[in-house]
Amino acid sequence: MPEQTSDRSRLRGDCSRCFGLCCVALPFTASADFAVTKPAGTPCRNLGGDHRCGIHAELRQRGFPGCTVYDCFGAGQRVSQVTFGGQDWRTGSPQQARRMFDAFAVVRQLHELLWYLTAALDLPAARPVHPELKALLGTVEALAVGTPGELAVLDVAAHRQEADVLLLRASELARAGVRGRRKDRRGADLMGARLSGADLRGVSLRGAYLIAADLTGADLRDTDLIGADLRDADLSDADLTGAFFLTQPQADAARGSAGTRLPASVTRPVHWAAAAR
Repeated sequence: MPEQTSDRSRLRGDCSRCFGLCCVALPFTASADFAVTKPAGTPCRNLGGDHRCGIHAELRQRGFPGCTVYDCFGAGQRVSQVTFGGQDWRTGSPQQARRMFDAFAVVRQLHELLWYLTAALDLPAARPVHPELKALLGTVEALAVGTPGELAVLDVAAHRQEADVLLLRASELARAGVRGRRKDRRGADLMGARLSGADLRGVSLRGAYLIAADLTGADLRDTDLIGADLRDADLSDADLTGAFFLTQPQADAARGSAGTRLPASVTRPVHWAAAAR
């Protein structure tokens, strides 16, 4: 199936236009993903006065791999530059900073929905639901530019549920063109599964647990990967051409090689090249 390439640049984080919101608003706990514990609303110790990470180039080596697989989907710059008009959380009151952090949490969810809805519109076979997808896209876009007060009372779950119905239908329509009977493995526990060389074309792996799974050389063309947990999954030499709803954070959380084939919307993770050397 020919892959479309809608411009999703506005739905990618641009740290140069953000006040380091993810490094302050979000909490994390000392674990394999983070070297220290940090409560929500407290700046990370590695955040500089210029809102830049002081160890960005060494996050994995310094015990912060969790930071490398996070993507705000462009919510950071939206909240920093639009919702709060370029006002830095450091210069306002503590109450204003809290409103900013709360707004960021909501807009991040809305931007993730925008990313998935845009991706669904890239599926030619999903044309029967394109009008509904476009309508919901417009609704969510309008919500994302709401005021801090409007965002604070927004029921994101209701809009997410509406989107899930459309995204599932889009996936079913797109995968219907793949030959053969394809299993529905939604939510399947495939942690550590040995799937090297497996033919998974057109399979639904929505929300599947693929942590540390061996997917070397697997055929994942036209596979639905929305919400699939790919942490430490080995995608070396796997073919993910046209995989549906694969996000950058999912790819960043996995392992891969120079032979791994990715959708045009996903950038090859830097650490894959480093691991190959």
